[in-house]
Amino acid sequence: MKRLLAISDIHGDIATFEKLLQHVGYNNEKDQLILLGDYVDRGPESRAVIEKVISLKEEGAIALMGNHDKMMIEAFEGEPMALKRWFYNGGIQTLRNYGYEIEKDDAKYWYTSEEFPEPLEMNTEIRKHIDFLKELPYFYETDSHIFVHAGVHPQTPLKSTDPHILVWIRDEFHLGYSGEKTVIFGHTPTKNLHKSGEVFFGKNNIIGIDGGCVYGGRLYCLDVRESLVYHI
Repeated sequence: MKRLLAISDIHGDIATFEKLLQHVGYNNEKDQLILLGDYVDRGPESRAVIEKVISLKEEGAIALMGNHDKMMIEAFEGEPMALKRWFYNGGIQTLRNYGYEIEKDDAKYWYTSEEFPEPLEMNTEIRKHIDFLKELPYFYETDSHIFVHAGVHPQTPLKSTDPHILVWIRDEFHLGYSGEKTVIFGHTPTKNLHKSGEVFFGKNNIIGIDGGCVYGGRLYCLDVRESLVYHI
C-alpha cells in the first residue's frame, strides 16, 4: 500500500518544501502526495513553488485549493477590494516573483488605507499559473479521510458546501466537527489550536498540519496511515 502523505501551507518557501520532500524520501511511484493549498504569498518564491506543484501534479500528486491561492485568482477578476485584500495578505511579494513593481509595497499600508490599488493586467507567466490554480479541487475524500485546506462545515454535506468555507473556516470546524472521517487540514497554525507548534491531533477526528513555516515555524509532512510526522 502506498504511503499517503499530506503537506500544507508552503507559502512560497521552495527551499524548505524541497528539503522536506527529500527528508521524507518522497517517491511518486510508491507514495500518494496530497498538497492542501496555500502555495503562494508571504514567502520568497511563490512562483517557484507553483512550478514545483505543477510538476508534482503531473507525476500523480493531488493538489488542492487554499485561501491564498483563491485570493490570487480573485485579485485579477476586477474587484478592487479583492486586489487590496490580496495585497495586505502577502500578495505583493508574490507579484514581485512575476516581475511586477508595486509602488506602495507595504502590506500594512493597504490594510489601513482607504485607497484601492490600480487594477493589474496578467502577464504571460502569472496567467499560466492562475489558469492552473483555477482548476484545483477544494477537497479530496477517501473511505476514511477528508483532505481540505481549512476544514469542513459541521452541519453541511461536504459536496454541497460553499467552496469559500472550505478554504476559510476556523473555529466552527475546529470545535464543532463530529464526523466519522478524519479531516486533515492546514490554514490555522497549530500553535493557535493547542499552544504548540507540534501537529494537532484533535479528539474529534481532526488533524491540523500547518506548522507556521512562513512565520519561522515548521513545514510538516504527515504520513496519514501511520500517523508519522516529518518536518523541516
